This record gives sequence, structure tokens and C-alpha cells, in this order.
Amino acid sequence: MESQSTVDSAAAARQARFGKLPERIRFEDMVEEKQATSNDPARDAYNPEGSWMSFSCLAADLGL
Repeated sequence: MESQSTVDSAAAARQARFGKLPERIRFEDMVEEKQATSNDPARDAYNPEGSWMSFSCLAADLGL
């Protein structure tokens, strides 16, 4: 008989904890928008001295 009351109390505890779904969360509350990186004018500036390093050229690779 004691095991039956233990099972009933455990079932009641589970029902109290998991018996209903949680409250819905709005999409606006789950999403945060922010800029990925800050603007860096030095990084975006054109550098004619160093621009040749970013291109692959077969003639330059062969030393011609």
C-alpha cells in the first residue's frame, strides 16, 4: 500500500512540474540585431602599394 501512495505522490509531482506547456515567447523577444563589425575606414581604404599581394599572377610566380 505504501508503494501505491509513493507512486501517486511522484505522479502528482510530475504533473505539477510538467503538466502544462510553458508560456509562449514572442519572436521579437528571441532576436537581437546588431552590427557584425564596426566600420573601419583604414581597413576599407585602397592601398595601391599592397594591392598586388592579393592577386595571383603566373608571370609573377615564375619571376618573369
